[in-house]
Amino acid sequence: MSVLELDAVVGGYGDTQILHGVSMKVDPGEIVVIIGPNGAGKSTAMKAVFGLLNLSSGKVSLDGEDITNMPPEQVVRHGVCYVPQTSNIFPSLTVEENLEMGAFVREDDFQPRLRELYEVFPPLAEKRRQTAGTLSGGQRQMVAMAKAMMLEPKILLLDEPTAGLSPKYRGEIFSIVKTVNATGTPILMVEQNAKQALKIANRGYVLVDGKNKFEGSGQSLLDDPEVAEMFLGGGAAA
Repeated sequence: MSVLELDAVVGGYGDTQILHGVSMKVDPGEIVVIIGPNGAGKSTAMKAVFGLLNLSSGKVSLDGEDITNMPPEQVVRHGVCYVPQTSNIFPSLTVEENLEMGAFVREDDFQPRLRELYEVFPPLAEKRRQTAGTLSGGQRQMVAMAKAMMLEPKILLLDEPTAGLSPKYRGEIFSIVKTVNATGTPILMVEQNAKQALKIANRGYVLVDGKNKFEGSGQSLLDDPEVAEMFLGGGAAA
């Protein structure tokens, strides 16, 4: 059974429809990447999972349970954590206080989880007492991801985790995505740095105008001449 499945999802904001029958799934242990041009509906598809827009038709399932149009606070309690592209940390709080905020619905002792995440994100352990707003862009993104991981989610949603980062930090974030995934957490990620993202992805989806355009393994999409020409800057990736 898939961890997450979108089946012919249609929806948008107000009277504006963005998604026109999008379907995708994330299986246990996978990294799945959504790519496509600006305005294709990539982030909107992710927000549809998290209950941030109303769907007029279609279905979103988590472990086989229907969570279509469920409010975000309930989606979190069902095991979905979402890291938006911006405004994803509390800049005036320390790194550790941010992570503690991520455990807001836990009723057990979350200190062991905190220690585990410091091992996954070593730079955060060194800066645990530092105000998060003073960190570099890459380190702030680590805080956002670690904060979401405090709940030990069934699936982690990442919206443009490398946006605006230097090449060094982009590479570091992609490495951390792989590390987080290796702990057993499936990941659905929207990403503009398509080549790098597909290199670490088990599977990918290309959306165009709110519809599925291409689907396949990360490598097959990298090797597809049409995908390369349209979305990867021309030429299949080596």
